[in-house]
Amino acid sequence: MGDAVDQVFVLLKHWLLGFCPGSLQPLASILLSIIPILLTFPLLFAVTTILERKGLGRIQNRYGPNRVGPCGLFQPVADGLKMIIKEDIVPRAADKVVHFLAPLALIGPVFLAFSVLPFGRNMAAIDLDAGLLFFFAVGAGSELAVFMAGWSSRNKYSLLGAMRAIAQMVSYEVPLILSSVTVVMLVGSLSPIKIVEAQSGYIAGLPQWHIFSPWGLAGFILFMIAAAAEANRTPFDIPEGESEIIAGYLVEYSGFKFALFFLGEYLGLFAICGLGITLFLGGWNAPFAFLQWIPSYAWFFAKLLALIFLFIWMRGTLPRLRMDQLMGFAWRFVLPMTLLNIPVAAAWHYSRAWEFPAADACRWAMCLAILAFAYVRLGRGLKQGRKYGKRIYRFAD
Repeated sequence: MGDAVDQVFVLLKHWLLGFCPGSLQPLASILLSIIPILLTFPLLFAVTTILERKGLGRIQNRYGPNRVGPCGLFQPVADGLKMIIKEDIVPRAADKVVHFLAPLALIGPVFLAFSVLPFGRNMAAIDLDAGLLFFFAVGAGSELAVFMAGWSSRNKYSLLGAMRAIAQMVSYEVPLILSSVTVVMLVGSLSPIKIVEAQSGYIAGLPQWHIFSPWGLAGFILFMIAAAAEANRTPFDIPEGESEIIAGYLVEYSGFKFALFFLGEYLGLFAICGLGITLFLGGWNAPFAFLQWIPSYAWFFAKLLALIFLFIWMRGTLPRLRMDQLMGFAWRFVLPMTLLNIPVAAAWHYSRAWEFPAADACRWAMCLAILAFAYVRLGRGLKQGRKYGKRIYRFAD
């Protein structure tokens, strides 16, 4: 009975395929894998918007949406209708074709990234041996969409915002990829499914997730920092910060095109969180052996909602960084830490052969000491950065 509930969507897909002629079954299989993704995550986007606005209201001691529908639950529907019927304004000097294609170029790669994530046991749309490489390859298309939006608008503020956004995304994409290298090294595979399967065991009742190791904990923290920057989340939401440069590359977008950018940003957040769950949090595996009766897809989405709540909490708590602080933090702290975490993971792997008493405690102490020393030294380096002198107004009366 438990396996039937866990595999209900897989069984439903095979049952529906039985009604298709043999020649059409490959196409039907593709559609039955794509349509749930196209429906589930936009629905999750609508739910997340209302949860975020209500959560921020609680954090900031104010009301969230409470007028449209019971307890304001229909607010996403009202926002969606407003975006659909709102006038689409295109600047007279804009490149209209590129201006139109930019939001579509952002949405497409995000949905492709979802295709390699395992949402449950036997629930990955595509099983690629190089699925992790495919995820990062299609994710790099978001920089092109941002540049298209900024350049096609023929607005200097929009172009400047796009350049700042691309600089941020490129800077944090490097540590995002390097933080996953440690997982690839120890698992020996680029397949997200095999990475999840490598975390499926239990020792003394505890899960063998990568986060429960020194290199995995450090890698997860660095991964989430880079993920927040990639998704333009607080405190890295400079490209769209009204106090920084109006609305960044979105200045000349309105109506449904703006809604597509908004949707793409949240879908990108869901995709990166899903990858973090796959790499470090055991994927669809249960945290304890006695909870394995809960369906695997329920565990995946429970972890996804937990990470989304973490990002909402950060948005309501942390202030926005300056641009120089953001770039310096990427290149002078996050990147060196991710590079150092690679030899730490190697040391953890080769020290498995230690057989003397308290070997595990020594392995933990060795790896944590290296990471703590680097954290302190790099942190001091950030504090000893560029010093700004007293501002002098030369032309003031």
